[in-house]
Amino acid sequence: MTEQNLSLARTLPCDDCTRRAWLVATLAPNLELAWRARRPLRDVLGLADRTLVDCLAGSAADALLKRWEGLDVDAVRATWGAAGGTSVCRHDPRYPERLRTGPDAPAVLFCAGDPRRLRAWLAGPAAGGMPAVAIVGTRRPLPEGAEFARTLGRGLAAAGVTVVSGMAMGIDAAAHAGALDAGGPTVAVLACGPELAYPKSVASVHRQLVAEQLVVSELPPGATPWRWAFPARNRIIAALGGATVVVEATERSGSLITADFAADLGRDIGAAPGRAGSPRTLGSNRLLAQGAAVILEPGDVLDLVCSIDRTSDTPPPVPAGLEPRLQMLLSLLRDGGQPVTQARTPEAAEAARVGLLELELRGLVRRVPGGGHVAAG
Repeated sequence: MTEQNLSLARTLPCDDCTRRAWLVATLAPNLELAWRARRPLRDVLGLADRTLVDCLAGSAADALLKRWEGLDVDAVRATWGAAGGTSVCRHDPRYPERLRTGPDAPAVLFCAGDPRRLRAWLAGPAAGGMPAVAIVGTRRPLPEGAEFARTLGRGLAAAGVTVVSGMAMGIDAAAHAGALDAGGPTVAVLACGPELAYPKSVASVHRQLVAEQLVVSELPPGATPWRWAFPARNRIIAALGGATVVVEATERSGSLITADFAADLGRDIGAAPGRAGSPRTLGSNRLLAQGAAVILEPGDVLDLVCSIDRTSDTPPPVPAGLEPRLQMLLSLLRDGGQPVTQARTPEAAEAARVGLLELELRGLVRRVPGGGHVAAG
């Protein structure tokens, strides 16, 4: 085999994983029935191939097993490849270690975007990767909830933390948008083929994620969303995040499923406090009552996943590549100054306001009551 063919082989899913991914996609209608019957998805998706067919396919089991046994895996891989994107199986070194959490781990991750980011962004600090946090919540948030999710996404991405979410409208899309504001990194996990923008209302976010970041799914290109696929993708979101943060969740929100998955994996859970008595935040407030970490700003999440001690007397280093004018503003804030009120001319005060806004968008400073600013680190 030539070096080029060897390189190509390493980028294709192996035969066993190809068969498994094809089988899950083929059994999608049967998985829908299992989900409606309230069968635990993690248990079902953790079954071996033949057992999965026997449990779900009913009278069609024998015929499906014959198709599975005689599957032309090269043709299947060619079909996936023709649709664009990349597929990475469990035996590929790019497959994120965090996802190898049990028998229900997806055999193949289908990617729209650069699959090298899987390893760089989602391996986890112990494996030489970056911290990652799942941010999830309601599809119909209050304006302040959506803005808070965007602030979290922006602040975490600016600090080098990968923001993982499901690209649903509302909190998910806001978290991705915040990370995009800061230049990433962020990863969306979909309940359909990764090349499909679902729902269409977030098509612009999907385009930007594919172009600049990464979109993944356990369903192959062209797969339309099934209802079972949403809680199924939530287990992937929870596994990829070192912690899960819930922003605005009702009592029966799907984001609480993500939090449950994360808790089962031993991951940290955080939640943003909401209005007392509001149905929109009943689920997230209940998480707080059960012991979830209180999340008021990006720094609280950094404490959760990075064990950052913000009481230290040693300030964090100024980020590399920061423009000199912004470095001066940040240094002044860390020394306890206020650039706007200390400016000697109206022009200097206006320049300070503009610079502080840029630093705030990068997650490096935050506002405090009274209109001032403090360094976020």
